[in-house]
Amino acid sequence: MSASVFDHPWLGGLFGDPEMAEIWSAERQMAHMLAFEAAWSRALGACGRVDAEIAEAAAAAIAAARIDLGDIRAGMAQDGVPVPRLVKQLQAIVGPEAVAAVHKGATSQDVVDSALVLTLKETTGLLAFRITELESALIDLDARQGEAPLMGRTRMQAATEITVSDRLRPWHQPLAAHLERLAEIARHVERVQVGGASGDRKALGADAQEITDQVAESLGLASTGSAWHAKRDAVAEYAGLLSLITGTLGKIGQDICLMAQQGLDEIKLSGGGGSSAMPHKQNPVGAELLVTLARFNAVQLSGMHQALIHEQERSGAAWALEWMLLPQMAQATARALSTAQGLVGNIARIGAPG
Repeated sequence: MSASVFDHPWLGGLFGDPEMAEIWSAERQMAHMLAFEAAWSRALGACGRVDAEIAEAAAAAIAAARIDLGDIRAGMAQDGVPVPRLVKQLQAIVGPEAVAAVHKGATSQDVVDSALVLTLKETTGLLAFRITELESALIDLDARQGEAPLMGRTRMQAATEITVSDRLRPWHQPLAAHLERLAEIARHVERVQVGGASGDRKALGADAQEITDQVAESLGLASTGSAWHAKRDAVAEYAGLLSLITGTLGKIGQDICLMAQQGLDEIKLSGGGGSSAMPHKQNPVGAELLVTLARFNAVQLSGMHQALIHEQERSGAAWALEWMLLPQMAQATARALSTAQGLVGNIARIGAPG
């Protein structure tokens, strides 16, 4: 049984998002770490630090490696990072003649952080697609039902009559801004991590930048002139954007919950949730979920801001905090977007009852 609601046997039916769970899965993370190690071996060969043929053979073996995740788990308990055991497995796979082409001059954080940004790159792609779809659905709803009258409410009290369009604009207009933010944040986040033992790349000598450039190009990431492993502002900024997105969707959910109240009947939804005690009820489960997920991400964001505090050249504590929080925030955001799209599709009528 899982302690996480996102993959719990039954709670996952409400909170889980299979597509985002796959992006953040252990198997996908390991694939990204292997991609880094293979790119690293090839870069060492290209720069002449090891024989090019040996480096290529090592890279091919690394890319095809089958990793013992049980051993990685045991190593994680001992080392606090998965990479020392991973490197030992890779060294055994490539054989003694190619050991010099495995991980030489890199450090654990180079591997894990580069894998993280590859995961965030995939996350951005999925979120951008879903935001675009949701924005389109809301604009279409506005075109179909936007002229219907609706009572405007300020501080939850009746104010003046408005139209459905007036209610819908604050639902869909922020989505375009979120798409712009996703595109902009990619420039800050999708960067390779190369720092070596203390972040100074000293072990790479004069080849440091060339190796960094080659690894970045191989992974489809931007290169960097220095390590960023103790500067987590871009990662925290990404988490902040996740919270902004779910906050927008939480506003939609809150509005729908209020509009669906018996006696107001300002919205008619199909596919609501049932009650075990009151069969006449149709609960706005999806709308409630949007509010819950928005509040969840808002709470996790404070933890991500705590993870900005890295002591000296590397922090184990702050780094590990990111591992606990960011995957859940990504899953919450993806689930909120799919829920919102389903909700919009289930709106049979919106506006004052006729």
